[in-house]
Amino acid sequence: MYVPFDTLPEESRIWIYQSNRKFSDEEIAEIEEALKSFLENWAAHGAGLEASFETKYNRFIIIAINQETQAATGCSIDASVQFIQELEQKYGVDLLDKMNVTFKLGDHIAHKTLIEFKKMAKEKAVSANTIVFNNLVNTVGEWQDYWEVPAGESWHSRFF
Repeated sequence: MYVPFDTLPEESRIWIYQSNRKFSDEEIAEIEEALKSFLENWAAHGAGLEASFETKYNRFIIIAINQETQAATGCSIDASVQFIQELEQKYGVDLLDKMNVTFKLGDHIAHKTLIEFKKMAKEKAVSANTIVFNNLVNTVGEWQDYWEVPAGESWHSRFF
């Protein structure tokens, strides 16, 4: 069952999917409609999941569930991955590749492969102060506090 994102407790589990390109406003509107429809019917062993989503910067899809009411199961997680794969095919994007880094360059959101990001760090094109998106956070609370952080305060710090 879909609920507003801001009603989920901080302990709610999240999954973050980053796109290798920026979505248009029209695409985001379609994606948000599809997400709401998917989450309305998302279930684990027949029990509805209290779930929500956020889209950020026309590039990120964040799905969250309140595990206090019903935990996600292997089958329900598989269903969400299948949904994300369908979005990938429909929009010609990559949302599941975890070997990419998304970060801020001024007002611009940049997306590079991990190898390219390491090279940029070596060449000092990015620094430990560069704001990165730490998609390894696991809960809504972590997402609120540690998603957009200086690279030096995330797993990216090993490149500096």
